[in-house]
Amino acid sequence: MAVERLQKILARAGLGSRRACEEIIAQGRVTVNGRVAKLGDKADPERDDIRVDGQRIKTAEPPVYIMLNKPRFVLSSTVSERGHKTVRDLVPVPYRIVPVGRLDLESEGLLLLTNDGDLVNRLTHPRYGHEKEYRVLVAKRPDAKQLEALRHGVVLEDGTRTMPAEVRIERWHGKGAWLRITLKEGKKRQIREMCRLIGLPVVRLIRIRMGPLRLQGLKSGEWRYLTEDEIAALRRTTKPSGKKQKRGRKTNR
Repeated sequence: MAVERLQKILARAGLGSRRACEEIIAQGRVTVNGRVAKLGDKADPERDDIRVDGQRIKTAEPPVYIMLNKPRFVLSSTVSERGHKTVRDLVPVPYRIVPVGRLDLESEGLLLLTNDGDLVNRLTHPRYGHEKEYRVLVAKRPDAKQLEALRHGVVLEDGTRTMPAEVRIERWHGKGAWLRITLKEGKKRQIREMCRLIGLPVVRLIRIRMGPLRLQGLKSGEWRYLTEDEIAALRRTTKPSGKKQKRGRKTNR
């Protein structure tokens, strides 16, 4: 295998997207042949001793793609915080997998786990605009003005406006309603913040689709490997267009 950029090697080893791996390098957590690496460094994964936090990375793992129906109060992380259970506790496979597109602690539903760092990067990069669909239970019945606000974009507390979303009422539920909301971006706690700012407190939030993947046949806490057709569909939707993209300012998602 040829010499290549360190973040690409780390991403392929399942340590996250290339951007996430750049952060790991910048934090001084990576060494190559005993020397602390820096951004821009290159290495040969077959010849060089590449370590993260002192542990040598594995570069020969087969690509793994897993769908999990994440329950509430389970962290979309591989590291526990404050004693919370993590997705790794639910998916005990012998691979270094990472979640794609996190769900917050109280949210549930479809979560993709993989060691394919290139795919992680393409699925989470804003320029690809992958759709994510949610069922959202709100405590109040929305009026026309509130629905239009969600559809056209809500100005968040940091001054940024969310992109237009697809929103429809699925059914009434007591004094509230189940909504279907489809986004093409993924700001932190975005749906909860959008709904809170227009006076619709979220009671429950379930992700049911990521791009071509749909949450079907899995009970809460269950997981399965993706089928070959699902993997092929993911690759088709993340295939570069061939057009050069202008580099813009990074935003928090």
